[in-house]
Amino acid sequence: MTEEKLNLDYPCVWIYKIIGTDQEEMKSAVREIIGDRSFSINLSRTSENAKYHSLNVEVTVESESHRQAIYEALKSHRAIKIIL
Repeated sequence: MTEEKLNLDYPCVWIYKIIGTDQEEMKSAVREIIGDRSFSINLSRTSENAKYHSLNVEVTVESESHRQAIYEALKSHRAIKIIL
């Protein structure tokens, strides 16, 4: 499978979908990673048994490397189980 390169005009708004078990821990992780930048977090979905929550994190990214850096930081945080 060939990975297609995204052709984005930076800066641009990017939405990360994060999934985990504790909404507050995930929100705290996002604040820690994104820092002073402006962003928004919205609940996307909660699983039927309320064990998992998915949140949409919307932030302006300055470049491809910036977008990837945020992705990697979110991916490696213990509060976040999956990132899309």
